[in-house]
Amino acid sequence: MEFISTRGKTAGLGFIDAVLMGLADDGGLLVPKAIPQVSGDTLAKWQQLSYPELALEIMSLYVDGEIPRDELKALIDSSYSTFRSKDVTPVRKLKDDLYVLELFHGPTFAFKDIALQFLGNLYSYISRKNHSIIHILGATSGDTGASAIEGVRGKEGIKICILHPKGKVSKVQELQMTTVDDRNVLNLAVDGNFDDCQRIIKELFADVSFKNEYHLRAINSINFARILAQTVYYFYAYFELLNHGVTGPIHFSVPTGNFGDIFAGYLAKKMGLPAGKLILATNENNILERFVNDGLYRPGEFHMTYSPSMDIQVASNFERYLYYLLGEDGAAVSARMEAFRAEGRIAVEGDLLAKVQQDFAAASVENDDCLATIGQVHDDEGYLLDPHTACGVAAAGQLGARGEATVALATAHPAKFNEAIELIQIEQTFPAQIQALFDKTQHQKQVSGTNEAVKAELLQFYS
Repeated sequence: MEFISTRGKTAGLGFIDAVLMGLADDGGLLVPKAIPQVSGDTLAKWQQLSYPELALEIMSLYVDGEIPRDELKALIDSSYSTFRSKDVTPVRKLKDDLYVLELFHGPTFAFKDIALQFLGNLYSYISRKNHSIIHILGATSGDTGASAIEGVRGKEGIKICILHPKGKVSKVQELQMTTVDDRNVLNLAVDGNFDDCQRIIKELFADVSFKNEYHLRAINSINFARILAQTVYYFYAYFELLNHGVTGPIHFSVPTGNFGDIFAGYLAKKMGLPAGKLILATNENNILERFVNDGLYRPGEFHMTYSPSMDIQVASNFERYLYYLLGEDGAAVSARMEAFRAEGRIAVEGDLLAKVQQDFAAASVENDDCLATIGQVHDDEGYLLDPHTACGVAAAGQLGARGEATVALATAHPAKFNEAIELIQIEQTFPAQIQALFDKTQHQKQVSGTNEAVKAELLQFYS
């Protein structure tokens, strides 16, 4: 297995080197040179596997022996032993042909745990094997930070710094990050929005000499290992529906702001998963919905919403999809991304737009519709959605095909977003782990939204 850059100037990397590099040295994102193909016979063999067993089979295709199979199995088993459900990502029927894939049973009650428990353990494994220093640097719109910190807190040889937009994450999200009092953890509250945090991260990683001198490693979904771990639950959910007698096309509705979660579904389909349409759900920050429906990728006005983890205008994983859309042509991707940097827009039309619309459908779900969906599902089904999942359920209602199954990805526990739940007069009981956060002391530093301010904090943290 070889990993290459979407921009064509970085190649020849194995799995571990790709994980360590994170962002490619040429500024692109790393992808497999050839996507492993899964036959119908193999899919049939995988259908009855447990979640960790399935993860082992899928990840082995990309690890390609760099980690001995028994050691990779131990990493996977350890990563998912922390989940509250034995199924890891259970599927629940909501109504008629609509199902929810519950991705919130990990330590921080968010779907990011599925990838970051594994990536945290993987980084620890690499650090021990190579006797190397690992300095993890990441940005969060809310959930990545807590999941990443939980994955590596207290681990020898690893330090982690997470940037979050000050005042633009939910209170529970903030508490999950900032109440961790471990010496290897630094939380920076950045003046600005998530796009500012993400821009700082990308620019610091693009400074190759700084990245190499201070051993910077990526925890955001620019790291391919994040995407790989997330492909597993698309296969798992598909098999669960088959095992319960569902026939016909199975579609997926995915709330997404950074394009990582839905790109994992796209990758699963390119591997051979015979899933139907990928429905992309956004909120008022609808750059991705406009791209799918109109072919124009251009940031608009930033909006704060009840689904803050999707309050993103520039999707860091979009470039991976662009690479495949443009026929795996690194030079074409590089030209498009350079034009985007200069002009602030990417446009596709004709056959390219038709191809986008073969892969995806998209809907934007605004605040009022998000809350209405939470209230309606709670009243009708007795099931409480978080605001991001509500966007996915609403989009499924708009775009799902009648009489065909759709799986909406439930990306977080509703307790993480009680500010929205309270607006519709629904009272919920917090899990004990979340309730305990309110009595803990917070540890964070506020910084301006500049590379220089963040770099100064990092140099102090690493000294």
